[in-house]
Amino acid sequence: MLGGELGSKNPVHPNDHVNMGQSTNDTFPSAMNIALALEIRDRLFPALENLQKSLEAKSNELKDIVKIGRTHTQDAAPLTLGQEFSGYVQQIKNAIERIRLTLPHLYELPIGGTAVGTGLTAHKGLGPKTVKIVAELTGIPFTHSPNLFEGIANHDSFVEVHGALNALAASLFKISNDIRFLGSGPRYGQKVQG
Repeated sequence: MLGGELGSKNPVHPNDHVNMGQSTNDTFPSAMNIALALEIRDRLFPALENLQKSLEAKSNELKDIVKIGRTHTQDAAPLTLGQEFSGYVQQIKNAIERIRLTLPHLYELPIGGTAVGTGLTAHKGLGPKTVKIVAELTGIPFTHSPNLFEGIANHDSFVEVHGALNALAASLFKISNDIRFLGSGPRYGQKVQG
């Protein structure tokens, strides 16, 4: 290839010319963090904010409809349907805030740490420069990992985000079940909904 001998590092060196001093150990975690941060900003947050606005509008629309509250599937005290929906609004607000709290760690990029975190074979200053450019291109305040060894070896930021998404899923499940139960009763029960 290119006039060189097969297996030779001349004229094309695998690290210097092909990988450009990079490793999958730092580029993959960095790319994963960037992709997830973009998805959260561009898709998840707008969808949740839209849901929150819809629930707020419904809460206001239903503010004068009194219903019987239930606890442990038993009748309890009266409340308005609007009050019940205001609880759903707060659940979504809490979910958005929970997810936002995970973002600072997700924004840490270990780029430039190369294979094991030492930065061996990477051009001097590559990591911070790359992070600055990625932050400018995306409009997301990415930072360079404070410890590249941790940044390439650990994926706690994903676990943290997943925990917040798990809480969101539980809230959405509860809201959907509550709304489903609103449609159940002796005359117009779940059989009609399906």
